[in-house]
Amino acid sequence: MNFKKKEYTKLLIHILSHCYDKPHVGRTVITTTLYFVDFNYYELYGKALTNETYLKNKNGIKPKHFDIITEELIEKNMIYFRKEAYFHTTLHKYYLTEIPNIKFSKKKEELIKQSMKHLITKNATGLVKYVSKDPPYQIADFNDEIDYNNVYFRDSKYSVRKKYINL
Repeated sequence: MNFKKKEYTKLLIHILSHCYDKPHVGRTVITTTLYFVDFNYYELYGKALTNETYLKNKNGIKPKHFDIITEELIEKNMIYFRKEAYFHTTLHKYYLTEIPNIKFSKKKEELIKQSMKHLITKNATGLVKYVSKDPPYQIADFNDEIDYNNVYFRDSKYSVRKKYINL
């Protein structure tokens, strides 16, 4: 699969624009949201939105291109990065320098919105626990690529086919 850098960057900026005001949202919440949007899209349409490679990590999800893309966005002054104390931990926070007007097709926008709705309300610990029970994540070995095709092993808790059948 060829990585769709432009679509990935657009999705990342879109996610950041919807969670900049949430004090609990750091790198883990953002990367896990990217994963679920891509895998949910794959489950519905048989192809990934961004073709990002996601790795299973002891701390959840590690997108292969996340660091490269965020560094490029920082260099272009589109985002900035800050480490911030949050209770007994340090969050890696990303902020947009301005809120852009990102447009997706109606079906993409609805899926992104529905995928993000419950994810960005959770903290990193809750999301790591949640993703650890998602079959694609469970099936992969640590530090290995998570196979998009394993979305078809999802149960009703994780499957989006019935929830978003009209998308």
